[in-house]
Amino acid sequence: MTAGFAAALSQAQAKISTHMDMRLPQADLLHEAMAYALRGGKMLRGFLVLESARLHDVPEAAALEAALAIECIHAYSLVHDDLPSMDDDDLRRGQPTLHRKWDEATAVLAGDSLQTFAFELLARDEVGPHALPLIRALAQAAGKDGMVSGQMLDIAAESAATPLTLDQITTLQARKTGCLIEWSACAGARLAGANPEPLRHYAQALGLAFQIADDILDIEGDAATVGKAVRKDADAGKATFVSLLGLEGAKSRAQELAQLASTALTPYGAAGETLKDAARFVISRDS
Repeated sequence: MTAGFAAALSQAQAKISTHMDMRLPQADLLHEAMAYALRGGKMLRGFLVLESARLHDVPEAAALEAALAIECIHAYSLVHDDLPSMDDDDLRRGQPTLHRKWDEATAVLAGDSLQTFAFELLARDEVGPHALPLIRALAQAAGKDGMVSGQMLDIAAESAATPLTLDQITTLQARKTGCLIEWSACAGARLAGANPEPLRHYAQALGLAFQIADDILDIEGDAATVGKAVRKDADAGKATFVSLLGLEGAKSRAQELAQLASTALTPYGAAGETLKDAARFVISRDS
């Protein structure tokens, strides 16, 4: 991680956290649980929103609503993914999962509230005249043809008679992980009413590299550093990028994708360097 990228990511985390404290006062258990789910992550998706907004001269007030919105959607997905009926995890971001800290009912309701809160944020006046396309795009990215679809494919794969092929895993992860990363990277262009295509190409490569790096961490990482259980996929016999490409093959593919992501930023010149650093960070992170 370069010093410049580390500073930019840290600044984005601080801004989003401050905005969260303003928009989500902890008035009761539900609000406390929502805030608990939001804290402790890298906030990479929110960072992508803020950085893409900077590239398009979008006012920070608008960008922060969108950045917090995507972090809410991501947090809700993790809360529900960790539930006993799905992955049944005890650890998330180095802390007890929400249903372990409280109970399943609180986790379900906090996740529901985070999802709807995201759309409330995007409907605020601060977002500006292009809010509707942004809201529609998030509904598509997070819903039946996006993230939730990917989660459903993932669950189906657990009981499939044969392991998934490389193409099937790529499709699954493009929906489960890639759709929200793509929305995040394109948010700045959409907020400005500009063409999001260069950022879409960047994000598609970035999202796939991110998931391959996750599969590598599941093999090479340790739970204390990663902040969640590791080697669960291997123990369950699930097909992953590592199982299909081999460890070195997966690392090589991740590097190729990071380079593709960087190349997609050529239209932005020097202004795109921080996003290029983000691509390099995604494949070198340890959590």
